[in-house]
Amino acid sequence: MSKIDDIYRSVMKLQEEKPSGVSAKDVAELIGLDRSNVSRYLNIMYKERKLIKAEGRPVLYKAMTSAPPTASKRKGKEAYFNSLDKLAGSKQSLSLPIEKAKAAIIYPPKGLHTLLLGETGVGKSLFAEQMYEYAKETGVLGSDAPFIRFNCADYADNPNLLTAHIFGVKKGTYTGADKDKDGLLKQADKGILFLDEVHRLPPQGQEMLFTYIDKGCYRPLGETDKLYYAEVRIIAATTENPSSYLLQTFSRRIPMVILLPNLSERSLSERYSLIDAFIKEESRRVGKSIYINKNVIISLLLYDCPNNIGQLKSDIQLSCAKAFLNYKAAGSSYLIINQCDLPNHVRMGMMNIKEHRKEIDELLSSAQDVLKFSEEDEPPLQLTHENEGIGEDFYSIIEQKIDSLKTIGMEDTDINEILNLDIKSHFQKYIGEISQRFIKDEITNVVDGNVLKAVEEILALAKANLDREYDEKIYFGLSFHLERSIERIRRGEKIYNPKLNFIRINYEEEFLFAMKMAKLIDRRFNIEIPVDEIGYITMFFTADPLKIAKEEMPKVKVVVAMHGRSTASSMAEVVNNLIGAEYVVPIDSPLTMKPESIYKIARDKILELEQGEGVILMVDMGSLTNFGLMIAEETGINVQTVDMVSTLMVLDVARKAMMGYAIDEIMDSLSGRSCDISTKEEKPDKKNIILTVCFTGDGSAKRISDMINKKIGNRNVKAMPISIIDKKSLRERVAEMEKGHNIWAIVGTVEIKMRGIPFISAIDILTPEGDKRLRDIIDEGELYYKMGDSLDEHMIHISGEKIIKDAKNFIMEAEERLETKISKDVKVGMTMHICFLLDNMLSGAITKPFDGLSHFKDRHSSDMDIVKQSLKDIERDYRVSIGDDEIAYIVKLFKENGNTVQ
Repeated sequence: MSKIDDIYRSVMKLQEEKPSGVSAKDVAELIGLDRSNVSRYLNIMYKERKLIKAEGRPVLYKAMTSAPPTASKRKGKEAYFNSLDKLAGSKQSLSLPIEKAKAAIIYPPKGLHTLLLGETGVGKSLFAEQMYEYAKETGVLGSDAPFIRFNCADYADNPNLLTAHIFGVKKGTYTGADKDKDGLLKQADKGILFLDEVHRLPPQGQEMLFTYIDKGCYRPLGETDKLYYAEVRIIAATTENPSSYLLQTFSRRIPMVILLPNLSERSLSERYSLIDAFIKEESRRVGKSIYINKNVIISLLLYDCPNNIGQLKSDIQLSCAKAFLNYKAAGSSYLIINQCDLPNHVRMGMMNIKEHRKEIDELLSSAQDVLKFSEEDEPPLQLTHENEGIGEDFYSIIEQKIDSLKTIGMEDTDINEILNLDIKSHFQKYIGEISQRFIKDEITNVVDGNVLKAVEEILALAKANLDREYDEKIYFGLSFHLERSIERIRRGEKIYNPKLNFIRINYEEEFLFAMKMAKLIDRRFNIEIPVDEIGYITMFFTADPLKIAKEEMPKVKVVVAMHGRSTASSMAEVVNNLIGAEYVVPIDSPLTMKPESIYKIARDKILELEQGEGVILMVDMGSLTNFGLMIAEETGINVQTVDMVSTLMVLDVARKAMMGYAIDEIMDSLSGRSCDISTKEEKPDKKNIILTVCFTGDGSAKRISDMINKKIGNRNVKAMPISIIDKKSLRERVAEMEKGHNIWAIVGTVEIKMRGIPFISAIDILTPEGDKRLRDIIDEGELYYKMGDSLDEHMIHISGEKIIKDAKNFIMEAEERLETKISKDVKVGMTMHICFLLDNMLSGAITKPFDGLSHFKDRHSSDMDIVKQSLKDIERDYRVSIGDDEIAYIVKLFKENGNTVQ
C-alpha cells in the first residue's frame, strides 16, 4: 500500500470518531509519520477531490463520500458560487473579466465559446479552470464533466500530429497513424476543452476548429465521409497580439473575448493578496510558519516582474527554498526570509519605494518589522496551475540531501553552497525571461537541412555528456557557424584561432567533447576539421561562450575607501545594486584604526584586484588622499586617486570601468577635459554600417551579413562582419571603425553591449518582430544622419553631427535605465530639444523655469537622478551644467510619451 493510500484510510477511520473533521496532527499521531509530510499528502488528496477541507485552525479534512450537492439542492446558491469570485482581484482588476466569464458559462442554451487573451504568466490556465468549476457549481455542467487541457505549442513542429490530437485521426492518414484514434474533442464531450497557445494551430487545424464552432460537428484527420458530433465548450487562450490577423479571425467565430491584465496593471493590494497566498502555500508545504522581513515584502511588491503571476510565484518559491535550506542546515528554531534570500532582480524592488511610499504605508501600516505567515491560514485560492513551480516533495528532497551530505561529514557552508546551486538550477526555467522555441522553419530557409540535423544531434549529445541545457540561440549560432566552416574547409581556406591554447587549457572537458563531435562532422560531410576550428566549436559548449572572448580583456578596478565603520560599504552596496554586479570594492576606515593599518589593507586589496589596467581609488578626505600615490610608488601599479567623492561619482566611474573604458579616459571624464566641439572642421565622409559579429568573423557573421544586405536592398547602409576574438578588444576595434563609419546596430548570436549602439539577436532577424526592429533602426539612422546635416546650418557653437550622435546615445541610455521606450517622432523632438538647449546654453541664454519644480522633483526624484547621470557625458564634453529645470522638462517628455518595457 502506498503512503498516500495509508493516509487516506487513516482519515476514513478517524472521521468515525471525529465527524467534524480530522487534522494533520491526528493522522500523524495515528500512523507515526512526520506531521508536515502528512499535511502535504492531505493537500494532494484535496486537490484530487478525494478530501474536502474545512477552513479554520487547525485545518480539518474529511473523506469525500458523495458528490457535491447539485444546484437545485443548495441554499444560498450565489454564496456557494465562489470559484471565480475567490480569485485575487475579483473586486478590482478582474471584476469585468469575471462577469464576462460568468455570462459565457450561463448563456443559454449551451454557453459561449471563449477566447482568453493575456501575456505569459497572467493566469489564463487558472482562469479557464475556474470557469469550469463555476460551470459545475451552477449546474450547467455535471459534477463529472471532463476538463481537457491541451497546449498547441507542444506539437507546433508537427502540424498533422497537432491536428490529430484535437480531432482524432483515421488509420493510414500519415506515416505512424497505424490505427484509428479518438481526439480530444470526443474526450471532452459534455465538458470543456481548453486549448492553450491556440495561435499555434496550423491553417488546416484552424479551419477544422471553425467548422466545429459553427456547426457542432467535425471530421477526424483523414475522414472523408462520416461526420462526428460532440457537445463541447471551447476555451482558447493565447499570448498573441489581439490585433493580429489570426485573432481577428478567431474573434469573429468566438463571441466572448476576455483580456486578463498584466501584474503591472493590477493594484499593490492585489499583488499583496497574491504574495500572501503564495507564502502561505509554501508554509503548508514545509509544515511550519514562515517569518518574513518587512523589506522583503516591499521588494516583492515593487520589483519588475515581466512574466507576471507565474514569475512572482517562482521567485517566492526560490526565496522560500533558500531560506528553508538555511533553516535546516543551521538547525535554526524558526524559518525566516531575509533580503539575501531574494534573487537580485527582486531585491531591486526596494529602489522603487519613493514612487510608492504612500501606497506601501497604507498597505503595511499595521505590519511589524517581521511578518508571520502561518501554515494554518487558508489562502483564498491556488493562484497558478498546480504543475507550475515545485512539486509537493521538494522540501523533503532538500532535507534528504542535507542529511546525506552531513552523513559523509560535509561542512555546513559547503552543504549550503552545493544545495543553493541545486535550487537555482531547479528554478532557472521560471526566472527571468521565458525561453523561446527553436525557429526551425525559418532557419531551414537559410541553413542546409543536413547541417541543422547534425547540430540537433550534437546538442542532444552535449546535453547528455556535459549536463547542460542549450537554447535556441546556441542552436542558431552553431548552425550558421558550422555551415560556413564546412564551406571554408572544402575550399581549402586556412582557419586560425588566436585563443586555441587558452580554450584547451581552461575548457578541457568541452574541448574533448568538441573533438568527438568533429569526428562525427568529418564522417557526415566528408571533411577533416582542423584543430583551430575545434577550438571555435568548443566555445559553443561552454556555459558562457562570450566569456572566452572577454577573458583576456582586463578592466580598470574601482576601490572606495571612506572614513567611518560602514560608509564605504554602504556606498559600494548602493552602486553595485544599481549596476547589477559586485564591481566596486569597499574599504571602511574606522576612526579608531591607525592609518598604517588602513594603508596596508588598501595596498593588499589593490595588489589582489589589479589586472594590468590600473585601479581607481575613490576616497573622501584626509590621509586616504595620499594612499594612491604611495601604493603606486611601492607596487608599480597605476593607481589614480579621486577625492571628495559622491555616490553619483562612484556610479559613473564604476559604469565606465565595467564597459571597458581605459583608466585615462575615465580620469579625463572626471577632470573636465573635453573633445573639440567646433563646427569649423570639415566633416569626414562616413559610411553607414550594421556590424554582424561571431567568433571568427567569417562564420555566422558572414551569413547574417549576407541575409541583412539582401533584406535591406539599396538602403544607405550595409552590413559588415567582424570577429569577436582578436588581439584587440572588440571595443577598441569598434572605436577605430567609428572614425570612418556610422555604426547603426550590432547583430550577433551572442549579446554584445556597446554604448550608444543597439543590439539585435541574430535569431530575431528571422522573426517579423526582429525584422521590423532592424528596419526601424535603419529608418532612425537615416533620419539622424539627415538631421545632423541640416542642423550644421543652424548651430552656432557646436557640430550638428556630433551633437546628434551624443543626443542619440543619451536617449538610448536613458530609455534603458528608465525602462521605457519612446516613439521615433518623440525621439526626433527630444533630440532637437537637446541640440538647441546646448547651443543656447553656450550662447548664454537662460533656461525657462519649470512650473512646479519642487513638487515634480518630490514625485520623480529617482527618474531625475537617472536622467542627470545619463547627461554627465554631454555636460563634460560641452562644458555645461544642465540644471534641474531642464532635467525636469526631459523627464516629463519621457514620462508622458514613454511605454514601459516588459
